[in-house]
Amino acid sequence: MAPQDEDLNLAGIDLERPNAARVYDWYLNGTTNWAIDREFGAKAMETFPIVADLAKIGREFLGRGVQYMANQGISQFLDLGSGVPTVGNVHEIADEINPNSRCVYVDNEPVAVAHSRILLEREGDPARHAVLPGDLLDVEDVWRRAIGTGVLDPSRPIGLIAVGVLYFFGPDQDPHNVVARYRDLLPSGSYLLSSHVTLDDAPSDGDEERSRIQQQYTRTSTPFHIRDQAEFARFFDGFELVDPGVTWAATWRTEERDSPVSRRYLDNPATSHGYGALGRKID
Repeated sequence: MAPQDEDLNLAGIDLERPNAARVYDWYLNGTTNWAIDREFGAKAMETFPIVADLAKIGREFLGRGVQYMANQGISQFLDLGSGVPTVGNVHEIADEINPNSRCVYVDNEPVAVAHSRILLEREGDPARHAVLPGDLLDVEDVWRRAIGTGVLDPSRPIGLIAVGVLYFFGPDQDPHNVVARYRDLLPSGSYLLSSHVTLDDAPSDGDEERSRIQQQYTRTSTPFHIRDQAEFARFFDGFELVDPGVTWAATWRTEERDSPVSRRYLDNPATSHGYGALGRKID
């Protein structure tokens, strides 16, 4: 059991299969995970040793994106697929720039939601921070309840975050249309920050390992889907891309915030297997 299980209501939590949000937490040296998640993560690292690095690169990209948006005057954030709390949560980074910033977290994983509530009860401000369980594919319901918290003002720009989550949705779930529906609800001047796993330009000598880890994830409750640069860029239709556009997440605006793991991949960013981008809604 995880260290804080006494604070959790375990009803509805699938402990029969590892879950990507909890495994991701383990990659980041977090404690919000179970033995089944740790066992899966250890096997994944045996198969593909840099997988924990890739998780950390994604977290560093998130931090840089939030910092950039906050520096542009964005003071409220909606974090979709926020996962379990760990170092560098959105509200913590935003508060460094604007102590009055606001954030609503949304996730469909009960452990992520429960631990987010614990974190916010202990360290947050209920007037500025909230967490919701929700199916990200049910756009109207997520939006209605997020606005219903009173934390977000729908008349002002919002930083919409979908980092490390879109690749858990397959083509049959029409994720591009889902993101477009969120875009249509966002007020002008809002941003979309997102990242995605890719095999573009991947060195051929790792093909077997990459295939094996993708197969391993099919045995979890959250298998993932690979997309190329063009498919990822489609998520930003209707947004004006912030320089440098769609690029490797490890290299995206590294001057914004210290990113020690990302720095190790700057000379060969394709080995980080992830794109990142930030777009601004201008209509």
